[in-house]
Amino acid sequence: MKKFLALVMAALMMLTLFAACGDKTEGDTTAVPTENNAVAGTASGTFKIGGIGPLTGGAATYGVAVKNGAQIAIDEINALGGSVKFEMQFEDDEHDAEKSVNAYNKLKDWGMQLLIGSVTTTPCIAVASESYSDRIFEITPSASSLDVIDGKDNVFQVCFTDPNQGVASADYIADNALATKVAVIYKNDDAYSTGIYNKFAAEAAAKGLEVAYVGTFTTDTENDFSVQLGKAKEAGADLLFLPIYFTPASLILQQANAMGYAPKFFGVDGMDGILGIKGFDTKLAEGVYLLTPFSADSTDDATVSFVTKYKELYNEIPNQFAADAYDAVYTIYEAIQKAGATSDMSTEELCDALISVMTQIEVKGLTGTMKWQATGEVSKDPMAVIIKDGVYVGAKNAQ
Repeated sequence: MKKFLALVMAALMMLTLFAACGDKTEGDTTAVPTENNAVAGTASGTFKIGGIGPLTGGAATYGVAVKNGAQIAIDEINALGGSVKFEMQFEDDEHDAEKSVNAYNKLKDWGMQLLIGSVTTTPCIAVASESYSDRIFEITPSASSLDVIDGKDNVFQVCFTDPNQGVASADYIADNALATKVAVIYKNDDAYSTGIYNKFAAEAAAKGLEVAYVGTFTTDTENDFSVQLGKAKEAGADLLFLPIYFTPASLILQQANAMGYAPKFFGVDGMDGILGIKGFDTKLAEGVYLLTPFSADSTDDATVSFVTKYKELYNEIPNQFAADAYDAVYTIYEAIQKAGATSDMSTEELCDALISVMTQIEVKGLTGTMKWQATGEVSKDPMAVIIKDGVYVGAKNAQ
């Protein structure tokens, strides 16, 4: 009997030793988990994730992509057979702030413990105020304004912030000598567009990039860009920077073509999805640059696997929004594991637990290697893609 007890004690000591060796004091670096590298820990339970974004209306491309990308990640994690699983309910907000708050309240009634969304900036600003008051952990895959996270310790971003997009765009254009004169058309009643433009303008000046013309529009005037395009052409701009969403961008491409104006076009992540607009001649987008953290033509194993699954399930190539959502789910998963969170925690306890570890984790996702500041802002490297033969191609691969 004594010999048996001695063996048991020895085994327990070995387990304790292994556990201590595996306890990292610095940020974890974790690739997308598989059955062989799923993180061990005390975390357990089935967590209810709410999702909010436009599933109908003009911005539906974004919301549908986020829903699909998140679901693929959830299915992968659930298939691991580990102690942490997810259940998701996704609500349509039609890219409307009031409807987004209504969707949030519906998800609260469902029992939401964690939130992915909102997908677009203005609705997300409204919802973030609600989640902050309720102490529900929120991570948005694609709402990029600093107003989304400002003063809210529970809200984190997977996408670049607007300032980062503006600075990176100016740097890329200048460093690659894409233009001698630049014109800008942005939407001045939209936080996303103005936030990017303001930083772009400052960085362009710092880089010695000449901005020959700046034009604006609003929601009420986003159907006719003839005046702005005419002035850009008169100013001799050989590149047009468009920090806007893909619907007005598609009209700008059509109207520029009709008037014989053919500069280079350079957009940001809001233009991702332009190739999926019904009735749009994708030839007009040939050669358009986009600044994005994801390219579906990448050959790394994780991207190839994700793109293959997405095409099989949804019969289309995933865009950056789908990839950001996929990464958002895995970020939640890693934070839960790091915190040792359980699904029987209150939403406030769970929120505080995840906040405490977000600055410690490092996630290798489809959209880059990500770390987070306590402000909620993500750090990762942007990349440029070019539309070539109707698909997104890494800029380096296209040259």
